[in-house]
Amino acid sequence: MTESSPEGSHLVLRPMRMEDIPQVHAIDQVSFSLPWSERSFRFEVSQNTNARPWVAEIINGKARNIVAMLVLWIILDEAHLATIAVHPLYRRQKLAQKLLATALLTTLPLGIKLVYLEVRKSNLAAQALYRRFGFEEVGVRPHYYQDNQEDAVLMTLFDPQSEMLRRLAFEVVDEA
Repeated sequence: MTESSPEGSHLVLRPMRMEDIPQVHAIDQVSFSLPWSERSFRFEVSQNTNARPWVAEIINGKARNIVAMLVLWIILDEAHLATIAVHPLYRRQKLAQKLLATALLTTLPLGIKLVYLEVRKSNLAAQALYRRFGFEEVGVRPHYYQDNQEDAVLMTLFDPQSEMLRRLAFEVVDEA
């Protein structure tokens, strides 16, 4: 997916490539207290046949900047959102929403019937994003996060719908 902006730059949502990994890893490091290693991202891109890694890239002339990333795992007829992050300078522009919706749209032809994830109990912004998609809280994993023993909220999207995902993928940012 490509989207243009008034400044002449445009947003491209696409599968992650090996050359993206340094920028993806940098986003992960500034976003999480337990970031993945570069090696982990390389594995997802090059060896994990169940992985569907994606990036959001802003292209302005010759400059190309990865500003968001996600990794989905496909397990039979389910998708697991393993990680998603937006660079702090680009948050609150619906990039996570667009990236997640676009990635999920590509899983529907694979017969995906549900999507699940874990999210920190304290991460209310992420939980609000997932609720916009229709994710429901289905449980808790006590002491899931190793850095502070915080609980993870389990959320599931039952029966993802292409029309809803398209609407979320193409929704524009409110200017007000």
